[in-house]
Amino acid sequence: MLTLDLATPVRHLVLIGGGEFSFGETREIDQYLISKMPAGRRTIAFIPAASGSAEYAQHIGRYFREIDASVETVNVPIYRGRDSRRQKNINVILAAGMVYVGGGVTNQLLATMLESAADLAMREAAANGTVIAAIGAAASSFGTHAGDMSGVSPSIPALGWLRGTVIETSFLPDSDEKLRRMMSLPDVQLGIGIPRGTAVAVGDSGTTEVIGSGSIAAFRKK
Repeated sequence: MLTLDLATPVRHLVLIGGGEFSFGETREIDQYLISKMPAGRRTIAFIPAASGSAEYAQHIGRYFREIDASVETVNVPIYRGRDSRRQKNINVILAAGMVYVGGGVTNQLLATMLESAADLAMREAAANGTVIAAIGAAASSFGTHAGDMSGVSPSIPALGWLRGTVIETSFLPDSDEKLRRMMSLPDVQLGIGIPRGTAVAVGDSGTTEVIGSGSIAAFRKK
Protein backbone atom coordinates (compact mmCIF):
# COMPACT_ATOMS: atom_id res chain seq x y z
CA MET A 1 0.00 0.00 0.00
CA LEU A 2 1.23 3.49 -0.88
CA THR A 3 1.44 5.83 2.12
CA LEU A 4 1.86 9.57 1.58
CA ASP A 5 3.37 12.22 3.85
CA LEU A 6 0.58 14.70 4.56
CA ALA A 7 1.48 18.34 5.10
CA THR A 8 -2.13 19.14 6.05
CA PRO A 9 -4.67 16.95 7.88
CA VAL A 10 -7.32 15.38 5.66
CA ARG A 11 -10.11 12.84 6.03
CA HIS A 12 -10.73 12.29 2.32
CA LEU A 13 -8.49 13.79 -0.37
CA VAL A 14 -9.27 12.35 -3.81
CA LEU A 15 -6.98 13.16 -6.73
CA ILE A 16 -8.48 12.24 -10.11
CA GLY A 17 -6.29 11.71 -13.14
CA GLY A 18 -8.88 13.03 -15.57
CA GLY A 19 -11.85 11.84 -17.58
CA GLU A 20 -15.14 13.14 -18.95
CA PHE A 21 -17.93 12.81 -16.38
CA SER A 22 -20.50 13.33 -19.15
CA PHE A 23 -19.26 10.11 -20.79
CA GLY A 24 -19.27 8.16 -17.52
CA GLU A 25 -15.47 7.93 -17.39
CA THR A 26 -15.32 8.98 -13.72
CA ARG A 27 -18.64 7.51 -12.54
CA GLU A 28 -17.16 5.04 -10.06
CA ILE A 29 -14.97 7.77 -8.57
CA ASP A 30 -17.85 10.24 -8.33
CA GLN A 31 -20.07 7.71 -6.57
CA TYR A 32 -17.24 7.18 -4.10
CA LEU A 33 -16.93 10.94 -3.51
CA ILE A 34 -20.62 11.33 -2.71
CA SER A 35 -20.59 8.29 -0.42
CA LYS A 36 -17.91 9.95 1.73
CA MET A 37 -19.73 13.28 2.19
CA PRO A 38 -20.90 13.96 5.77
CA ALA A 39 -24.57 13.08 6.19
CA GLY A 40 -25.55 16.55 7.38
CA ARG A 41 -23.60 18.47 4.73
CA ARG A 42 -24.86 17.74 1.23
CA THR A 43 -23.49 20.78 -0.59
CA ILE A 44 -20.64 20.53 -3.12
CA ALA A 45 -18.56 23.69 -3.40
CA PHE A 46 -17.16 23.78 -6.93
CA ILE A 47 -14.01 25.88 -7.50
CA PRO A 48 -13.52 26.87 -11.18
CA ALA A 49 -10.16 28.63 -10.77
CA ALA A 50 -8.34 26.35 -13.23
CA SER A 51 -10.82 26.84 -16.09
CA GLY A 52 -12.53 30.15 -15.39
CA SER A 53 -15.84 28.58 -16.42
CA ALA A 54 -19.03 29.13 -14.40
CA GLU A 55 -20.89 26.71 -16.69
CA TYR A 56 -18.61 23.86 -15.54
CA ALA A 57 -20.32 23.91 -12.12
CA GLN A 58 -23.80 23.85 -13.67
CA HIS A 59 -23.01 20.80 -15.81
CA ILE A 60 -21.30 18.81 -13.08
CA GLY A 61 -24.02 19.81 -10.61
CA ARG A 62 -26.72 18.24 -12.78
CA TYR A 63 -24.56 15.15 -13.12
CA PHE A 64 -24.03 14.78 -9.36
CA ARG A 65 -27.79 15.12 -8.77
CA GLU A 66 -28.30 12.14 -11.09
CA ILE A 67 -26.13 10.11 -8.71
CA ASP A 68 -27.72 11.50 -5.52
CA ALA A 69 -30.68 13.87 -5.63
CA SER A 70 -29.89 15.16 -2.13
CA VAL A 71 -26.72 16.98 -3.16
CA GLU A 72 -26.55 20.58 -4.37
CA THR A 73 -23.57 22.01 -6.26
CA VAL A 74 -22.67 25.66 -5.70
CA ASN A 75 -20.20 27.52 -7.92
CA VAL A 76 -17.64 29.33 -5.75
CA PRO A 77 -16.65 32.24 -8.05
CA ILE A 78 -12.89 32.17 -7.58
CA TYR A 79 -11.37 33.24 -10.89
CA ARG A 80 -8.50 35.53 -9.78
CA GLY A 81 -6.51 36.27 -6.68
CA ARG A 82 -8.89 38.77 -5.09
CA ASP A 83 -11.75 36.26 -5.35
CA SER A 84 -9.81 33.83 -3.15
CA ARG A 85 -9.95 36.40 -0.33
CA ARG A 86 -13.69 37.12 -0.39
CA GLN A 87 -15.32 36.05 2.87
CA LYS A 88 -18.48 34.84 1.11
CA ASN A 89 -16.39 32.36 -0.88
CA ILE A 90 -14.50 31.26 2.23
CA ASN A 91 -17.77 30.62 4.06
CA VAL A 92 -19.10 28.41 1.26
CA ILE A 93 -15.91 26.32 1.30
CA LEU A 94 -16.01 25.88 5.08
CA ALA A 95 -19.69 24.82 5.10
CA ALA A 96 -19.53 22.32 2.22
CA GLY A 97 -19.58 18.55 2.47
CA MET A 98 -17.33 18.36 -0.58
CA VAL A 99 -15.01 20.84 -2.25
CA TYR A 100 -14.46 19.91 -5.89
CA VAL A 101 -11.63 21.71 -7.71
CA GLY A 102 -12.28 21.52 -11.44
CA GLY A 103 -9.71 20.89 -14.15
CA GLY A 104 -8.21 23.33 -16.61
CA VAL A 105 -4.82 25.07 -16.55
CA THR A 106 -2.43 24.38 -13.67
CA ASN A 107 -0.75 27.78 -13.90
CA GLN A 108 -4.07 29.61 -13.71
CA LEU A 109 -5.19 27.62 -10.67
CA LEU A 110 -1.94 28.15 -8.77
CA ALA A 111 -1.72 31.85 -9.62
CA THR A 112 -5.15 32.19 -8.00
CA MET A 113 -4.99 29.73 -5.10
CA LEU A 114 -1.37 29.36 -3.96
CA GLU A 115 -0.95 30.64 -0.36
CA SER A 116 -4.45 32.13 -0.50
CA ALA A 117 -7.23 32.40 2.06
CA ALA A 118 -9.25 29.96 -0.06
CA ASP A 119 -6.48 27.35 0.18
CA LEU A 120 -6.35 27.84 3.96
CA ALA A 121 -10.13 27.40 4.09
CA MET A 122 -9.88 24.17 2.09
CA ARG A 123 -7.28 22.87 4.54
CA GLU A 124 -9.52 23.73 7.50
CA ALA A 125 -12.48 22.08 5.82
CA ALA A 126 -10.42 18.98 4.99
CA ALA A 127 -9.44 18.58 8.64
CA ASN A 128 -13.12 18.83 9.63
CA GLY A 129 -14.26 15.98 7.39
CA THR A 130 -15.06 17.74 4.12
CA VAL A 131 -14.22 15.65 1.06
CA ILE A 132 -11.62 17.42 -1.09
CA ALA A 133 -11.67 16.32 -4.73
CA ALA A 134 -9.58 17.61 -7.62
CA ILE A 135 -9.33 16.49 -11.23
CA GLY A 136 -6.71 16.82 -13.95
CA ALA A 137 -4.59 19.96 -13.67
CA ALA A 138 -6.11 20.69 -10.27
CA ALA A 139 -5.16 17.25 -8.92
CA SER A 140 -1.56 17.72 -10.07
CA SER A 141 -1.41 20.90 -7.97
CA PHE A 142 -1.59 19.19 -4.56
CA GLY A 143 2.07 18.09 -4.55
CA THR A 144 5.07 20.30 -3.86
CA HIS A 145 5.45 21.21 -7.55
CA ALA A 146 3.38 20.88 -10.71
CA GLY A 147 4.18 20.83 -14.38
CA ASP A 148 4.39 24.28 -15.97
CA MET A 149 1.70 24.24 -18.66
CA SER A 150 3.08 27.48 -20.15
CA GLY A 151 6.25 25.62 -21.14
CA VAL A 152 8.52 28.27 -19.63
CA SER A 153 10.04 25.90 -17.04
CA PRO A 154 9.68 22.20 -16.19
CA SER A 155 7.76 22.88 -12.96
CA ILE A 156 6.23 25.55 -10.74
CA PRO A 157 5.58 25.61 -6.96
CA ALA A 158 2.29 23.94 -6.07
CA LEU A 159 -0.08 23.81 -3.09
CA GLY A 160 2.09 21.39 -1.12
CA TRP A 161 -0.58 19.33 0.65
CA LEU A 162 1.65 16.25 0.09
CA ARG A 163 5.26 16.55 1.26
CA GLY A 164 8.05 15.56 -1.09
CA THR A 165 5.59 14.45 -3.75
CA VAL A 166 4.83 15.40 -7.36
CA ILE A 167 1.81 14.26 -9.35
CA GLU A 168 1.25 13.83 -13.07
CA THR A 169 -2.34 13.42 -14.24
CA SER A 170 -3.53 11.91 -17.54
CA PHE A 171 -0.50 9.72 -17.01
CA LEU A 172 0.63 7.30 -19.74
CA PRO A 173 2.97 4.49 -18.55
CA ASP A 174 5.07 4.60 -21.72
CA SER A 175 5.60 8.36 -21.44
CA ASP A 176 6.95 9.12 -17.97
CA GLU A 177 9.63 11.68 -18.90
CA LYS A 178 7.70 14.65 -17.50
CA LEU A 179 7.18 12.97 -14.14
CA ARG A 180 10.80 11.87 -13.91
CA ARG A 181 11.98 15.42 -14.68
CA MET A 182 9.94 16.77 -11.79
CA MET A 183 11.39 14.06 -9.55
CA SER A 184 14.84 15.51 -10.17
CA LEU A 185 13.93 18.44 -7.91
CA PRO A 186 15.98 18.19 -4.68
CA ASP A 187 13.06 18.12 -2.22
CA VAL A 188 11.01 15.54 -4.16
CA GLN A 189 11.12 11.91 -3.07
CA LEU A 190 7.99 10.45 -4.69
CA GLY A 191 6.34 10.79 -8.09
CA ILE A 192 2.80 9.56 -8.72
CA GLY A 193 1.28 9.07 -12.17
CA ILE A 194 -2.54 8.92 -12.28
CA PRO A 195 -4.21 7.96 -15.58
CA ARG A 196 -7.62 9.15 -16.76
CA GLY A 197 -10.59 7.42 -15.17
CA THR A 198 -8.53 6.66 -12.07
CA ALA A 199 -8.12 8.36 -8.69
CA VAL A 200 -5.93 8.15 -5.62
CA ALA A 201 -7.99 8.47 -2.43
CA VAL A 202 -5.89 9.62 0.52
CA GLY A 203 -7.06 9.02 4.10
CA ASP A 204 -6.25 10.72 7.40
CA SER A 205 -3.05 8.78 8.05
CA GLY A 206 -1.76 9.18 4.49
CA THR A 207 -2.86 5.70 3.47
CA THR A 208 -4.25 5.42 -0.05
CA GLU A 209 -6.56 3.38 -2.21
CA VAL A 210 -7.00 3.45 -5.96
CA ILE A 211 -10.51 4.10 -7.31
CA GLY A 212 -11.57 3.66 -10.91
CA SER A 213 -10.57 1.74 -13.99
CA GLY A 214 -6.77 2.06 -14.15
CA SER A 215 -3.58 1.57 -12.18
CA ILE A 216 -1.33 4.30 -10.84
CA ALA A 217 2.45 4.46 -11.11
CA ALA A 218 4.66 5.42 -8.17
CA PHE A 219 8.39 6.17 -8.39
CA ARG A 220 10.62 6.72 -5.36
CA LYS A 221 14.13 8.05 -5.28
CA LYS A 222 16.63 5.50 -4.06
